[in-house]
Amino acid sequence: MQDVVLHTGASHPNLLWIVVPAVLSFIAGLGVVAYADRIRGWFRAESEPTTE
Repeated sequence: MQDVVLHTGASHPNLLWIVVPAVLSFIAGLGVVAYADRIRGWFRAESEPTTE
């Protein structure tokens, strides 16, 4: 069981290059979810034919 704790990657030399994109992706996902209805409305408005 100690092997798992020792090999978690906390001492990985490029840990910052792994964590930063992961956090940014998470934040971007939260933004997409927060504005999902608005984004969906944009696509619906573009796909509906205009009756002028």
